[in-house]
Amino acid sequence: MKYLLMIAGDESAAAHALDGCDGWTEEMEGRGVVAGGAGLRPPDEATTVRVRDGDLLLTDGPFAETKEQIGGFVLIDCADLDEAIEIASKHPAAGYGTIEIRPVFEPPV
Repeated sequence: MKYLLMIAGDESAAAHALDGCDGWTEEMEGRGVVAGGAGLRPPDEATTVRVRDGDLLLTDGPFAETKEQIGGFVLIDCADLDEAIEIASKHPAAGYGTIEIRPVFEPPV
């Protein structure tokens, strides 16, 4: 099953932006569970796009005003939610931020 790990943190998480994953990526690639992922640039570099009543609305920066922002993501393909939790718990960001695990919607064939 595929899951998206959304890695989030508050302003203090920016101090970890260049830390790397301390072997986590290599371990997970070795297990064959990583399907992709990337770190993200800071929220102040974001552009938010919405279309309302046919009008294009652009906003500089993040749309939501929250204390935590998404700093990266990893797409994993593993057996079940228990394995996804185990994988997320080993990520270094779990020690200073938050990792939300979300199942990927795969329409029936």
